[in-house]
Amino acid sequence: MTIKEPKLLTGKVCLVTGATAGIGRITAAALAGQGAQLVVHGRSKAKAEETVQEIKASTGNQQVSYLLADFSDLDQIRGLAKNFQDHYQHLHLLVNNAGGFFNKWTPTPYGVELTFLVNHLAPFLLTNLLLDTLKNSAPTRIINVSSEAHRQDQMDFENLDFKKGYFGIKAYARSKLANILFTYQLARRLEGTGVTVNALHPGHIATDIWKTNFGLIGPALKRIMGLFSLTPEEGAENSIFLAASPTLEGVNGKYFIKNEPAQSSPVSYDEETARRLWDVSADLTSLPEN
Repeated sequence: MTIKEPKLLTGKVCLVTGATAGIGRITAAALAGQGAQLVVHGRSKAKAEETVQEIKASTGNQQVSYLLADFSDLDQIRGLAKNFQDHYQHLHLLVNNAGGFFNKWTPTPYGVELTFLVNHLAPFLLTNLLLDTLKNSAPTRIINVSSEAHRQDQMDFENLDFKKGYFGIKAYARSKLANILFTYQLARRLEGTGVTVNALHPGHIATDIWKTNFGLIGPALKRIMGLFSLTPEEGAENSIFLAASPTLEGVNGKYFIKNEPAQSSPVSYDEETARRLWDVSADLTSLPEN
């Protein structure tokens, strides 16, 4: 008789943002395969429904559902948090995977450009709105998908709208640095709560970012990048490891590359910068003081 290994996430409620494509979708499917009660986040109802059906079929796990929100709209983030809390009493794992790269400068009503809004302010707000649920479900984990690109910029609080000198990769780098500063500051705040938070670099992946942001040369650029990049499946391995590995129980406030703790950039460890980023982000998102 074959003895089946227990699934690591049976009985756990998991929310993965940006889960209808790329590494988010692969991560979500892997978590469902480990028995999680999975909530898929996406922007498109059609894509979310298709993702849910595909994950159910491929894993045999029928506890898969979806919630919708556009990360460029903070009111929709508030709605996402409320919808989740209306339907689920617990949250054991939050994977902040949703993000974007925008080659063109796009202002927003929140006083920042679009990259910073989607990649930092939206997950900052969502995480904070779900913190009570995470604390009440402890031990729980938060995973923030950042990037080694964070080394290519600093925090310029006087130019968060990037009106001066916009470059897509610089804006992306700043937002990914914000992810890590947020992770470390949140980790300090969460000490003793049973909730841990860690950040990761998924690797350089050939995604549709290249295809959709560089006009007519985009498809060719994606093919070229694919020669030197990881597959989405390889890129998702770090997220899956941080989500499910029993060896990471209690590990808090770390940055991971290839399943191992790594050093992030020097500025990412500056606690004064992290506190200022928290205060600025809380103000921009109208987050109640706590």
